[in-house]
Amino acid sequence: MMRVVRVPLSVLLVLMAVICYAQQDPQFTHYMFNQLYFNPAYAGIENGARFTALHRSQWLGYESTFDAGGAPSTQLISFTMPLAPIRGGIGGYIVNDRLGPVTNLEIQTTVAHHLRIKEGRLSLGVRAGMFSQSIDFDQWRFIDANDPKLAGREGSQSQFLPDLAVGAYYHREKYYVGLSVTHLLPGEFDFGGASSLSRLEPHLYVTGGYWYELNFDVKVLFSGLIKSDLVKTSYEAGGIAYFKNTLWGGLSFRPSEAAILLVGYSFLKDKNMRLGYALDYVVNDRDAKQPTSHEFVLMYNLPVSSGARKIQRTPRFRKD
Repeated sequence: MMRVVRVPLSVLLVLMAVICYAQQDPQFTHYMFNQLYFNPAYAGIENGARFTALHRSQWLGYESTFDAGGAPSTQLISFTMPLAPIRGGIGGYIVNDRLGPVTNLEIQTTVAHHLRIKEGRLSLGVRAGMFSQSIDFDQWRFIDANDPKLAGREGSQSQFLPDLAVGAYYHREKYYVGLSVTHLLPGEFDFGGASSLSRLEPHLYVTGGYWYELNFDVKVLFSGLIKSDLVKTSYEAGGIAYFKNTLWGGLSFRPSEAAILLVGYSFLKDKNMRLGYALDYVVNDRDAKQPTSHEFVLMYNLPVSSGARKIQRTPRFRKD
């Protein structure tokens, strides 16, 4: 039987996923700004096209037992836009998630249909793409190097699996709620060997948020996320205050791991570009981790054209 000892914590997390036959999706603190990743029904919810880039360094400075590095690192690029002909929206994203010797790569496309329900809007979405896992077996340490199940497990190897997700998202002016199930096509990553090293299993996500207006200049978004791999469930919740839709700051808490500080600023004349930063401070299992994680998100919304011609004025005449 293949066993691993004294491996980096990031590898241990992967092995725990193997034992539970579940695939751990990456952690995102800016889930409220990255809803397309969690729910395909979010496609086209924004008034115009939105592009998002995100980088996360988890447990920054963590070093593995044997090799340099080992701290999880994640990058995401996504876009979403409304599409009038289908009364909905489209979107897509690419995620690169590295955990020690294991790298997960996702390339996904999304389409959603929007329905008017009284004063709100219900969106139903589906996402399809591929999920790739790569392992550098030279970074693994085994008790029995002669185990027959280790045959061919050397160097860096990759395997691709098809991926599918569905979701529903309902929102009104002051609140939203979403439900989605991802990885609906379960599969095994065996890398051509006799046994499976990990599995791609369904994940369940529930998102929600409520806007509260304190006054003309300040409004607060209370948001939460529940996630489950059908074996273990975790959640996080917090609040972000916005000042004149330009500056924001808030607190969030992930009971299973960290307390979180979020800050951000909107740029350009129409506030179309936003930059956010999140600091996660580990409060649980600190002996096995570095105390902080850092996450940056950059969002850009293409200006929405109303289709109306601008009024031009001069001291001598007005042209409509």
